[in-house]
Amino acid sequence: MTRDEFTKIIDHTALKPETTKDEIRQVCEEAGTFGFGAVCIAPLWIPLATRCLAGSPVRIATVLGFPHGNTLPDVKAYEAKLAIEAGAHELDMVIQIGLLRAGNHGAVLDDIQGVVNAASRVHSSKILVKVILETSLLNKEEQQIGCQLVEKAGADFVKTSTGFTGSGATIEGVGFLRSIVGQRLGVKAAGGIRDLISAVALVNAGASRLGSSSSVSIMKMWPG
Repeated sequence: MTRDEFTKIIDHTALKPETTKDEIRQVCEEAGTFGFGAVCIAPLWIPLATRCLAGSPVRIATVLGFPHGNTLPDVKAYEAKLAIEAGAHELDMVIQIGLLRAGNHGAVLDDIQGVVNAASRVHSSKILVKVILETSLLNKEEQQIGCQLVEKAGADFVKTSTGFTGSGATIEGVGFLRSIVGQRLGVKAAGGIRDLISAVALVNAGASRLGSSSSVSIMKMWPG
């Protein structure tokens, strides 16, 4: 993978609750400078990012039900609608983790499906839906079922973590998700990715997208 190819799979992330307008501008500028594939920001900042990235190939990703996933399903679907109308190209939603652990798989499926359906209704072009499982809170069986529900709902990616809970992305965890979804879905690794060696190892384990707030530092480590 070349440097340009690598930067394009990175979602340059700014999701801390204390993030300011100036910091969002900086993140957008960095994304354009380094050629990151997307910025991942809170819904509040989508209009600002849309203005900052006008004419740029950098995509705008945002989060739904973040970070715990316990938002009502209708609210997540409405969040999706408003986010797309504001300019988002990609949606990273958190599943209802407790319902998955309790075996209420129908409710989890409906929750994901609501966002997928909202995305397809609002915009004529493809809006990517990435589903955050928060894998550190799930056992292997729960992760496998979560992947199956994501695929059944018609979403595009499974994602390891919010970065706010648990251990974040691990090589073993990414490899396990990839073994479940094969090449049918993307796998996004996020949470605790702070250096180039870790980032490359996660890609080698099966990640097709990386989410990090340390993207600039990671790319400054690129040899040459």
